Amino acid sequence: MRTFHFTPLLALCKVLVAVDALPNPTVSHLQQRSVSVLSSAQLASFAPYSEFARAAYCSPNIVDGWNCGQACEAVPGFQVSLTGGDGDDIQYYYVGYWPSGGTVVVAHQGTDPTQLLADLTDLDISFESLDPLLFPGVSSSVQVHSGFANEHAKTAPTILAEVNKLLIQYSTESVTLVGFQLRARTQLDIPSAGALAELDCVFLALNLPSSISIKGVTYGTPRVGNPAVPDFQRVNNERDPIPIVPGISMGFSQVHGEVHIVNPDYVVSCPGNDDATDADCTIMTVPNVFDSDILDHLGPYQGIYIGTLFCT
Repeated sequence: MRTFHFTPLLALCKVLVAVDALPNPTVSHLQQRSVSVLSSAQLASFAPYSEFARAAYCSPNIVDGWNCGQACEAVPGFQVSLTGGDGDDIQYYYVGYWPSGGTVVVAHQGTDPTQLLADLTDLDISFESLDPLLFPGVSSSVQVHSGFANEHAKTAPTILAEVNKLLIQYSTESVTLVGFQLRARTQLDIPSAGALAELDCVFLALNLPSSISIKGVTYGTPRVGNPAVPDFQRVNNERDPIPIVPGISMGFSQVHGEVHIVNPDYVVSCPGNDDATDADCTIMTVPNVFDSDILDHLGPYQGIYIGTLFCT
């Protein structure tokens, strides 16, 4: 297990979206920094992760055995070992091994983006510190949305046990967390698959051997906690409003490493977190929810739509 003397958790895990070439610059507030345009090869490398996120919306009954239609067919050979969730109290999730990627994959379901947007813009949102039993050695100054923390705790021990089993079974040292924003119920209990993948990254980094490489791929992730939450790489689509909520004025912050799909043929990697000044980054393209389009949250992510309707 890793132990940490608190340095805002900036080195807990190395999380990439597409390729190692994506930059991860240091924050420099109010400073003009250029975006990096992604190549066709980099864009193509998103596809398997988009399909994993899409499959997480399918019932465990068809994900088990990897028979979930187009999403499963697009990533042949994936070996599911655990499925769970009921689509209500606990959103769907699955764990398995991806032979061609040489990695254990953990994926969480998402939800109705309109409901999530309403809950995440509610002014009465509470923070809480991470559970020291799940996140040993993490300072109490690291705080996240209570709903995200509560939902993560429901499945964390089960997922950790399964990941450990697969790492041994397949002699691999790689884990990939995949998440799309998720389902919402009340202002204090609103799990987000992207948020859960982010918390899973930290959780697994603290509870797995330091030799294990941990990679996170998220889509349309909302702000999860305060600025002490670790670096993460995330994909945002066009004018999706979910990545800009909850508001900065409420104490929430995005993590570093945005990859913004400006349009299907033009995708950029943005520096910083919520302080990018380039017109192609989400914080400039969508300065508030009134300038957004909630339908962009569903996709397309390089031609792939994610959501219950697209589990075919």
